[in-house]
Amino acid sequence: MHTVRITTRNARFQQWHALLANRTKRQRGGEFLVQGVRPLRLAVEHGWPLTALLYPAGRRLTDWARSLLDAPDVPGDRVAMAPELLAELSEREDGDAELVAVARMPGDDLTRIPVGPSFLGVLFDRPTSPGNIGTLIRSADAFGADGLVVTGHAADVYDPKSVRASTGSLFSLPAVRVPSPRDLDAWREDHDITLVGTDEAGDDLLFDTDLTGPTLLLIGNETTGLSNAWRERCDRTVRIPMHGAASSLNAANAATAVLYETARQRHVAARAGAL
Repeated sequence: MHTVRITTRNARFQQWHALLANRTKRQRGGEFLVQGVRPLRLAVEHGWPLTALLYPAGRRLTDWARSLLDAPDVPGDRVAMAPELLAELSEREDGDAELVAVARMPGDDLTRIPVGPSFLGVLFDRPTSPGNIGTLIRSADAFGADGLVVTGHAADVYDPKSVRASTGSLFSLPAVRVPSPRDLDAWREDHDITLVGTDEAGDDLLFDTDLTGPTLLLIGNETTGLSNAWRERCDRTVRIPMHGAASSLNAANAATAVLYETARQRHVAARAGAL
C-alpha cells in the first residue's frame, strides 16, 4: 500500500474536491467520494474498487478506521491529509471526519442487475434530486429489489447527496444509468418483465394489482411524472389510494409505498405456497 501526505491544496486535492460538485469531472475521471461510516463500511464489504482512503494527519483514529487503513485487502492509496482539507471533502458540519474514500464507478451495464423468476426492479425516469435517487436506492434495497435503473436527463447517481441518502445501499444494490427507453427495450423483452407505471391517475388501485411476477416498477419525474415514452411502454399503471388533503406523494416516498406493497404480496404468496 502506497502512503502519501497532502498538506496543501495541491493538484490531487483539487481533483478530489471537484468530485463534490462537478458531475462532468466525476464522469470523466470515473470516480466519486464516499463519506460516512456506514457507506464506507458497505463499500468495503461489497468489494468496491477504492483508489484512495483519506484520513486526518496527526489525529488519533478509532479502531475501526485504523483497521481499514491497515487491512491489506482494502485497495487504494493511504493519504494522510491536513484535517482542515479533509473536513472540506467530508462536508460534515462538525468537520470531524475520520475517513473519506475515493471509489471507482462501475460501468452502466444492465447485466449488473440480476434477473430471475422473482425479479423486482425500479426505474426512475428523469429524477431531478440526487437525494431522491439515494432515498429510492435505500428503499429498493430494504424491500428486496434487484436493481435500480435511472433514465433520461437526470440527477447523478454518484452525487455525494445521493450516496449519503442511500446510507450505503448504493454499494449493495446495482444502479445503472440508461439514456432512453429504447436502450431498455431489448433487455425487457429478453427477460419477459412486466412494466408497472405509478401515477396518481393510474388505471388500477395498487392494492388490486398483482405484483408477484417479474416486475419493473416505473417512477416518474418529481414534477411531471412519467414521460410519454415510458407511459406507452407500461403494461399497466397503478395509483396509490390516498386520503386527506394531499394529492400526491414525493416520488421517493411513493416508490417506497409501492415497494412495500410488492414485498407484502410476495411474502403472502410465498407463505401460501409453503402451506
